[in-house]
Amino acid sequence: MKNEKTYELVLTALFTAIIVIMAFTPLGYIPLVVINATVIHIPVILGALFLGPKKGAFLGFIFGLTSFINNTFKAATASAFVFSPVLAADIIGISGIFKSMYICFIPRILVGIIPYYIYLLISSLLKKEQKIWRILIHAAAAIILFFSVRAFVSNLAGEENTLISALIGLACGIILFVVLTINADKKGAASIALAYAGLTGAFTNTLFVMSGIFILYKDAYANALGIAGDTVIDVIMGVVSFNGIVEAVVAAILVSGIGLALLHIKPIKA
Repeated sequence: MKNEKTYELVLTALFTAIIVIMAFTPLGYIPLVVINATVIHIPVILGALFLGPKKGAFLGFIFGLTSFINNTFKAATASAFVFSPVLAADIIGISGIFKSMYICFIPRILVGIIPYYIYLLISSLLKKEQKIWRILIHAAAAIILFFSVRAFVSNLAGEENTLISALIGLACGIILFVVLTINADKKGAASIALAYAGLTGAFTNTLFVMSGIFILYKDAYANALGIAGDTVIDVIMGVVSFNGIVEAVVAAILVSGIGLALLHIKPIKA
């Protein structure tokens, strides 16, 4: 018991160090030609899975803290104030402190909680004898990939190429469904559950951050970007359907790959 606690303490410290290093160096971003995909949330998701939601929430808080420090002292973008209570207080007053605290910390803390329960849910469903659950889960993954790829290609090729985007998305979805169905053994089930956890963790960060910006900072965000207030939703949806999709796919791949390796060392607590 004592050794287990020591092991978890060391692992927590390791994940914390990785988050800090990734946050303050280019290691936190993967260049993908058209954009840089953020991967700082990967150690938070893995920490949630292998250390539990409490320590995952702590790691999410560290993630948020690094974001606060970066955006307060570097302020590399005009919209840095949405992640910095200090800058927000100067721009919109006292209310900005609480708004930016929410955007900076709550989504990141949830990244350390939600993936753990998603992993347990998917693992539980995949263990059931009824094949219908496997088919439904595989179909859900294929549908998610279809819409993701379609949105991603549409952003690259333009809205006028919707048919091409849909066909590419459909092809990717069908291929994924076939691969998941073939790879439905025990190892495959663990890989699928880990991938869903990674996907959910990335989308949790993107969706809660961007929805928070729209709800709490619509006008201030528009002013910072120099755009009309009624176009903020278009910008946000563009971020969600482009950056968000790329980061979610990257998270699913990395969490699945690294998670499978870590499962040989430490099991995930149910």
